[in-house]
Amino acid sequence: MSTSEVANPAAPLTPMPSPPVTKPGIRQLLALAGPVIISRSSQVVIGFTDAVMVGQLGQSALAATTTGATNTFNILVLPMGVCFVVQSFASQLTGKGDAKGARRFGWYGLGVAVLAQLACLASLPFLKDAVDLLNYTSEVKTLMVGYLGYRLFSGGAAIGLEALGAYYGGLGNTRLPMMTQILAMVLNVALCWVLIFGHLGSPALGVMGSAIAASVATTTAFLVLFGCFVAGIGCTASTTSGFTWEEMGRVLRFGVPSGFNWFIEFAAFSFFINVVLSGLGTSSVAGLMSVIQLNSVAFMPAFALASAGSIFVGQAIGANAKDDVPGTVWLTLKTAGLWMGIVAAVYVTFPRFFLGAFVGAGDLDTEAFLTIGARMLMISCAWQLFDAVAMVIGEALRAAGDTLFCFLTRSAIAWLVFVPGAWVSVRVYGGGDVSAMAWLCAYLALLAVALALRFRSGRWRHIEMTGDAIH
Repeated sequence: MSTSEVANPAAPLTPMPSPPVTKPGIRQLLALAGPVIISRSSQVVIGFTDAVMVGQLGQSALAATTTGATNTFNILVLPMGVCFVVQSFASQLTGKGDAKGARRFGWYGLGVAVLAQLACLASLPFLKDAVDLLNYTSEVKTLMVGYLGYRLFSGGAAIGLEALGAYYGGLGNTRLPMMTQILAMVLNVALCWVLIFGHLGSPALGVMGSAIAASVATTTAFLVLFGCFVAGIGCTASTTSGFTWEEMGRVLRFGVPSGFNWFIEFAAFSFFINVVLSGLGTSSVAGLMSVIQLNSVAFMPAFALASAGSIFVGQAIGANAKDDVPGTVWLTLKTAGLWMGIVAAVYVTFPRFFLGAFVGAGDLDTEAFLTIGARMLMISCAWQLFDAVAMVIGEALRAAGDTLFCFLTRSAIAWLVFVPGAWVSVRVYGGGDVSAMAWLCAYLALLAVALALRFRSGRWRHIEMTGDAIH
């Protein structure tokens, strides 16, 4: 098979089956990653503008919205991680030239989305009791319960959007998911402006307006992409057949560890925010959540590059060109690391400037917020390179089907090192926000080293995802 062609994001939305790329160059990587970067960056814009708008209402509103958004993600990350393996199957089957087989796994991903929506609806009666367990002020708790309730109504749509994006990405068609993410971004920003502040005759709903805007925008974007999928737009096959429980079992076999891989990590991070950091006060929570929003500017494009690299990895494995995989991983790692380094340098130089966007005019603790936030932002820059390594190699291992190791490794480092270390340092010895951020850096460093050693071992070469035998 030729290794000099690639699915071109500038090509028509419905690509023709073509030989897979097994050894991309930098231009091919960026061509495939470009739409993914825009897609993920649009999610950054959504989170950033929500935080900026709600931040004008005060630190309690900012803490409730940003932490509520993080907790929503923590709830959805398990089924979302399961759906990420749809890209692994689609890319490997594309490498094998099996377009209809790749499409079947898109439908399996939608099945996971249906189950996720049912679980979200079942959780609604328990939200208040769950939030009451957290160490926040009563005002933040009340706002967060309402926010989570509205967001979970669109949980299935969010998972479905990820599932179909993973399917299209596996084909090498990253443009169509990009366009639906842009649609979600535009709708969300516009609806936030209307619903949060009460423009165009709408009541001013504040934090609840932000949640409603996100749910409406997500559902609309999913319905558009689902319509394209059903109609065969952007697909290399418009029909499929041969659905089997055995294939769905493969999705769960590789997808559940992938989902728990993300769930366990974000559960640890949620514990860190809701239990460890919350005891330091609202300014610390608001500061960290603002830093997370700023860091997503670096994280999302780097994750998009890692995702694009994993598409090439999957297609190379499907085409039985596994010797080309290390070169792709190294190219992706250098590109993502360069990006992370540039953003880190900017944040270290001007931390207060960027944090100023989150300050509301009526806040009495503005100086405390800026001081704590600037300190956190500068420390966070130390983990950027480790984050790039963990993302790129983790996505490559996922594309190969090595999801169980990633899950076990993240679980061990997160819950046996990071969580107890941060708890003891902050809550027992009173280490403050500096100690808390230092443990985040240590976690990502250990994870990067562990995943790099696993990839170097070559165990991923012996995993069979799509064949008759699963080892």
